Amino acid sequence: MQPLKTVRIGLLLVLLLLSVTVYAQDQGFDTVTTTNVSLRSGPGTEWRRITTLPTGTAVRLDGQAFSGAWVRGIASTGDIGWMLSANLNMTADAAAALRPVLLEDPFTLPAPAAANPPAEVPPAAAPTEVPGAVAPPANLPPTNVRGFNLGGHVDGMGANAINQMHRAGMTWVKRQLRDFQDPAPWIAQAHANGFRILFGMLGPASQVTNPGYIDQYIDWVAQAAALGADAIEVWNEPNIQAEWQIGAISAQSYTDLLRRAYNAIKAANPNTMVISAAPAPTGFFGGCSLDGCDDNRYIEGMRAAGALNYMDCIGIHYNEGVVAPDATSGDPRGNSTYYTRYFWGMINTYVAVFGRSRPLCFTEFGYLTSEGLPPLPGSFGWANHVTLANQAAWLDQAVALAANSGLVRMLIIWNVDFTNYSPDPMAGWAIVRPDGSCPACDALGS
Repeated sequence: MQPLKTVRIGLLLVLLLLSVTVYAQDQGFDTVTTTNVSLRSGPGTEWRRITTLPTGTAVRLDGQAFSGAWVRGIASTGDIGWMLSANLNMTADAAAALRPVLLEDPFTLPAPAAANPPAEVPPAAAPTEVPGAVAPPANLPPTNVRGFNLGGHVDGMGANAINQMHRAGMTWVKRQLRDFQDPAPWIAQAHANGFRILFGMLGPASQVTNPGYIDQYIDWVAQAAALGADAIEVWNEPNIQAEWQIGAISAQSYTDLLRRAYNAIKAANPNTMVISAAPAPTGFFGGCSLDGCDDNRYIEGMRAAGALNYMDCIGIHYNEGVVAPDATSGDPRGNSTYYTRYFWGMINTYVAVFGRSRPLCFTEFGYLTSEGLPPLPGSFGWANHVTLANQAAWLDQAVALAANSGLVRMLIIWNVDFTNYSPDPMAGWAIVRPDGSCPACDALGS
């Protein structure tokens, strides 16, 4: 009966998220905690605990759940979340002063009461001016996806994977589809288990210059949207030869595909979130050519081609980390200062190009470890020293940093339950290990 109970809880969480009415005031309400307070990702004890605020922590509130028992705000520490109003210095009159509005977006929190929060994002370079850049629309395209969203990329949806994901506080599942696979069974299974579903949809690299194939691809993503896909990532890592035809790699050509896919998806289902394909994070190419492109140069090209007009969220990958996510130096490998080595290096690079005009969606985020598995194959030895304890602690910390950054809409952990290990050690990134345990889920759900 445990799986059915988990499903019911997941469905209740989704309904709660969709139905919370929030009350706020223009400038927020300043108060302090009167005891140690659990700060949670949603209005209830079933939501993930972000941190514990000590007695006397200054908080500025910006919203209240319909029941009045839970309020949301930002602490002087910079942490953002929900807490019980009974644990705050609030009178009935103060609570009544919060006027009703529907809270549309979590990125509009007022400044904290006592002090500006410490900068979670290390200083980024000023945005690079890209000649011919197309100005984005004044408002984000319509989508019903709000707040910070946590999920995992699955190979299957077995009972243990589902239970571990719920335990970790995940509300999204990602599945990659290739070559016109039917999305309907995956949509039904995800929704039945209380998850929203993100599809990464792509085909063979050799077909990207085939107009007939691209026409079929556009019909396919539109069909997925019409069937109820909650989000679609249009292609995958189009800056490298493995996913885009050698001799034809181009940010402009990808943006043309994104434009057509976006228009078709929104015509089929305006509420399906469109995510641009996350480039492979790399400095291998030393710039850009038709045979390959570093991701920083590639996203500059996307911006110049007008890609911001055809996305709800900016796709980004991070899967080569061997240091904690709050580190901005100290990677032991060669080229240790390169931005792809670091969580904040990736965020700062993408924000420098796109600004805050769209949130970021990490459609792959993970740490590789061989603990409990054979030695890492081939060229993956750079992760030999990473332990399961590292993986669990770093994922937990990264989720908290992303959720509090005001920059990230979604983080999909790569991956949940893959078992193949050679020549590509996908099982090393998996949070559900061969014995069925999930140390990362223990950390995320604690």
